[in-house]
Amino acid sequence: MSLPRTLPDVACGRLSPADYARNFADAHPPLTSAQARLEAERCYYCFDAPCTTACPTGIDVPAFIARIAQDNLHGAARTILEANVLGGMCARVCPTEVLCEQACVRHTQEDKPVEIGLLQRHATDAHFSKPGAPLFKRAAPTGRRVAVVGGGPAGLACAHRLALLGHAVILFDDKPKLGGLNEYGLATYKTVGDFAQKEVDWLLSIGGIEVRTQHSLGRDMHLDALVRDHDAVFLGLGLAGVNTLGIAEPADAAARAAVDFIAELRQAASPATVAVGRRVVVIGGGMTAVDAAVQSRLLGAEQVTIVYRRGPDGMSASLHEQQWAQTNGVRLQHWGAPLQMLIEGGQVRGVRFARTELRDDHLQQTEESFDIAADMVLTAIGQNFEAQPLGLVLTLKDGRIQTDAEGQTSHPKVWAGGDCRHGGRDLTVEAVEQGKVAAIAIDHVLRA
Repeated sequence: MSLPRTLPDVACGRLSPADYARNFADAHPPLTSAQARLEAERCYYCFDAPCTTACPTGIDVPAFIARIAQDNLHGAARTILEANVLGGMCARVCPTEVLCEQACVRHTQEDKPVEIGLLQRHATDAHFSKPGAPLFKRAAPTGRRVAVVGGGPAGLACAHRLALLGHAVILFDDKPKLGGLNEYGLATYKTVGDFAQKEVDWLLSIGGIEVRTQHSLGRDMHLDALVRDHDAVFLGLGLAGVNTLGIAEPADAAARAAVDFIAELRQAASPATVAVGRRVVVIGGGMTAVDAAVQSRLLGAEQVTIVYRRGPDGMSASLHEQQWAQTNGVRLQHWGAPLQMLIEGGQVRGVRFARTELRDDHLQQTEESFDIAADMVLTAIGQNFEAQPLGLVLTLKDGRIQTDAEGQTSHPKVWAGGDCRHGGRDLTVEAVEQGKVAAIAIDHVLRA
C-alpha cells in the first residue's frame, strides 16, 4: 500500500465554535417530565425484579420507577442513592443495555426494555438541581479513622459510607481533582456541565471526609505508615499503568495512549484547544477505544479507524458502543494486529498490521499485512495495576490485589476495591458496589 505524502497533519481548532458546541453537547439528552412519566408507566413493577438482580449495586429499580410515576422524584432519588451514591454518573455511563435493561421483562416480550438508565438520570438530576433536605445524615462520631487511597468511584463510595456510619475519613488522591475515571477517563459528551465534580461536591457534603489531593502512594505517603496511623485502610487505586503494543513506539506526541488523549480533552477549557490528526488510527477494542475514536471525529478528524485483533464479538466494547462509533463515522477494522509504526522524518505516517485469524481457537497472525495511513495513533489496549507503591506485601492474583468477597486483602487492616482488585468487569457501577461493601465490612470490624 502506498501511503499519502501529505502526512503528518495534527492541529487544533479545525472546527467552528458552533460545531464544537454541537459535537460536544450531551450525547443522550435527558427525558422531559412528561416523557419520564410515560416511560415509568411502562414498568411492570415486577416482584423479585430481574432488573434489580442485574444491577451490581442492587438498586430497587421498580421502587424508584414507581416513585417517578407518582411524581415523587425526591423519593426516587433516595431509593437510587441509598444503593449507589454515584447513581447520577452511573445513569450516564453504565452499560445498561447489558445490565438492568437487558434483564427487563419488557425486553424479552417486546424487544424494547424500559429505559431504566434515562429514568435513573431523571430522578437524580432532579434531586441535584433542587436538593432540598439532605438525603443522608451522619451517625455519631465513632472516634475511628480510616484512610481511603484513591478518589475514583470505589474510593468515593467507600469514603461516603464510612462517613455516613460515623467514622472519620482521610481521602487521598494523586490527581488535582477527585473522581478518577469519572473525571479523567470518560468521553466529554457523556458527562457535560462538569457533572463529575458536582457529584463529588454533593457526596462530600455528608461531612467527615478530609480530602488530600495530589498525594501519591509510594511518594507522599506509604502503606505501612497508613496502616500504623489509621484503624483501617481502603485502596481504590485503579489502574495506573498503560499496556504497550509490544512494538517500537516513537517518541512523538502524535502516538500516545488513548487515556491521556481523553484526559486532556476532559480537562481542556475548550475542545478547540485539543489537537487531533486528520487521519487517526485507534488500536484496541474496548470502550476507551470507542471514546477516543468518536471524540477524534468530533474534534474534526476526517478519517478515524479502530483496529482490533479479533472479530466484533471479541470486542469488550458493547454492541451499542460499536454502533455508536459507526454512527459517528468511525470505521471498524477487525482481524488486525500492529506490526510496525510507519515513521518518516521522525513523524508518524501510518501503522502496518498483520492480518489475524483463529486457528484451533487460538489467535494467530497470518503472513498477510495491511497499512493504514495516519498522522495520529492512539493506543487503547488496556491498563495494568502498578503494585510497586504498595510497600507492604499484599497477595496479588493475575497482577491485581486479591481480596475476599468483602474486599479484605491478605493484610487484616487493608481492604481494596475497584479496578485494582482482582475479578470483576472494570465497571464504574461494580467499583461503587465494592467500595460500599468494603466500608460496611470495615465498620463491622471496627465495632467488634
